[in-house]
Amino acid sequence: MSATDTARRRRSSTELDPFSAAHIYYGEADIKLRSHGRTRALSTVRERFPTLRDLGAGKSGALEPSETSLSSTRRGSHDENTFLPRKFLIPVESTLKSLLAREDTDNNMQITIEDYGPKVMSLGTAPSNGFNKFDVRGTYMLSNLLQELTLAQDYGRKHIVLDEARLNENPVSRLSRLIKSTFWDRLTRRIDGAVIEVVAADPKDWTDDPRPRIYIPQGAPEQYEYYTRVAKERPEVNLDVQWLSDGGFTPDYVRDLNNKPGILALAMEEFVVNAETGEKDLRGVPFVVPGGRFNELYAWDSYMSSLGLLANDRADLAKAMVLNFCFCIEHYGKILNANRSYYLCRSQPPFLTDMALRIYEKIKHEPGATDFLRNAFLAAIKEYHSVWMAEPRLDPLTGLSRYRAQGTGVPPETEASHFTHLLEPYAKKNKMTFEEFVHAYNNQLVHEPELDEYFLHDRAVRESGHDTSYRLERVCADLATIDLNSLLYKYETDIARTIRSLFGDKLAIPAEFRTSNMKSDQIETSATWDRRAKRRKAAIDRYLWNEEKGMYFDYNTVKKEQIQYESATTFWAMWAGVATPRQAALLVNRALPKFEVFGGLVSGTEESRGVTGIDRPNRQWDYPFGWAPQQMLAWTGLMRYGYQEEAERLSYKWLYMVTKAFVDFNGVVVEKYDVTRQMDPHKVEAEYGNQGSDFKGVAREGFGWVNASYVYGLQIVNAHMKRALGTCTPYDTFMKATGIDGLS
Repeated sequence: MSATDTARRRRSSTELDPFSAAHIYYGEADIKLRSHGRTRALSTVRERFPTLRDLGAGKSGALEPSETSLSSTRRGSHDENTFLPRKFLIPVESTLKSLLAREDTDNNMQITIEDYGPKVMSLGTAPSNGFNKFDVRGTYMLSNLLQELTLAQDYGRKHIVLDEARLNENPVSRLSRLIKSTFWDRLTRRIDGAVIEVVAADPKDWTDDPRPRIYIPQGAPEQYEYYTRVAKERPEVNLDVQWLSDGGFTPDYVRDLNNKPGILALAMEEFVVNAETGEKDLRGVPFVVPGGRFNELYAWDSYMSSLGLLANDRADLAKAMVLNFCFCIEHYGKILNANRSYYLCRSQPPFLTDMALRIYEKIKHEPGATDFLRNAFLAAIKEYHSVWMAEPRLDPLTGLSRYRAQGTGVPPETEASHFTHLLEPYAKKNKMTFEEFVHAYNNQLVHEPELDEYFLHDRAVRESGHDTSYRLERVCADLATIDLNSLLYKYETDIARTIRSLFGDKLAIPAEFRTSNMKSDQIETSATWDRRAKRRKAAIDRYLWNEEKGMYFDYNTVKKEQIQYESATTFWAMWAGVATPRQAALLVNRALPKFEVFGGLVSGTEESRGVTGIDRPNRQWDYPFGWAPQQMLAWTGLMRYGYQEEAERLSYKWLYMVTKAFVDFNGVVVEKYDVTRQMDPHKVEAEYGNQGSDFKGVAREGFGWVNASYVYGLQIVNAHMKRALGTCTPYDTFMKATGIDGLS
């Protein structure tokens, strides 16, 4: 039995669960429950620590010593029972200060294997009122102590009773618990009047008058009325409420909005403000952001996070994100890269049908579940026709689709200085200062076809979600990629199957979801979507499949040639079900060995990436980096075709890498990993750094899709693997051990 299980088993009904979320453990519930504890008799006394009865005496969760808080020499008969789970009585501020002074030798407010302190600290036990000491040893327990003290300080605590079980908790259990009880909540946002000054503020607003600004679509007058009222009631916010045009979001229109960038309204719901009077108001429908610094709804990040939310029984939150996506498609014409005005012409990889179906399976017993699914599929059908199967994204010759976002000038979410090396020669050519040229180019006062081509591909890379990669650089808008066309094949098969099985093989399209080429009485049937899927599969086999190499590649629709860049997106075809069993076998036998490394799957092969250096730096979606979306889609695809052993192996490698970094580096969970590094995979040398690694004391939210990959992956690995992960056993060691024991 593990220490964690023992601690849970010995807990009485009046004790607080030692594995409670921080807001419970260090909040009012902790004070109330622990105040029932009894103090022990003393023979001689002196003032030192608060007794256990004092733990309810403080205000606002802060514990203050009373005049009778005493500790001293003790009678042996009153020593604590050693068979009970150990608890420590800790003065927060002084212990935290001492811990950092002794152990944080690099002064980064973290305790990691790179610090060279003594790696031991003595803490007083709670039953002895701090008199008896016990040594806490090792990087993992000390970093957990730092995290717990930091959280206690957040809640205003002066003294705490801390369960040892929180310090030596199985790391798999600890990270899983944090994701479920803390990280998702910390990543959850709403857009409404209560927080508009926070969510509408934009660090990418480079204008002279940055202020909170929200754009309302013409089809949501109730929101315009709501936010106008908020602006009047909260003048200190200086909120600017603007209507969006109803004449379509052309590149020129979106460019002009860049002078007044703002957040785009999302779905809202009605709720009762006052139960007695029945007063109602609006509030934002919640969503999960990728990382702690974000406040926008991002497209494919949300799908990846939903896989973890569903694993953690948070179908409510995943469903809310689908409602927001449907709102975006209805009012903005697409699922946006993110809900900022400068993203109105740009989408991201489409996952809506799979996301909606997974949620439906969780909620199908609830009232309104079928209506939820119908609305999601109507939105997906509109997006399919108006975005992915329309120019400029559709290549009419192959019938395949491309990432090809429209736009004008320099991408507005990036400072122009980011492109200094690119733009300066053109400024000199036109005899302008840098600033003058950027203004002239953005407003089409000067024409530079080569720059137009560059930024066409740059926008396409950003729309692909794979920004950046040498696979896509300067060519993305011309590529029919295997990832996008696999996703659209999944749309087609999902829609066909769902119309056939749940909607009686007839799905009427209401006005708000019709595209310009649809009839007023448009009816969708499964046969139409089956034919679309067959045509796309035939095109994928013709243009994207490489029989000799046993994998899928992208196709350049302009040069009319297959691009031989080896990318982990080849496995998306298995996730979508587009590969035949024979093709899947070739992918596993020939392609998989090219991508499998220490920490799972690498984004692309080193050979395809080529040599890097000062003049050709690493790109974050290339070798040697690995990303959670690539892992999860590959695991799912492998299991779909019966390759359970391979799925478990890859899951284990990824989970081990994430767990080991979590243990060795103060609970870190980051956006991406160098999957070839065994010691410190979270240290990534690429153009955008690594979100989630820069924190003080405690990691508070992890990163959305890595959180998801962790709890999702734990559903794939077997019981032996979970136990081995808890002891940070490398995969090769695990295999040798289980092979010897006959357990593999």
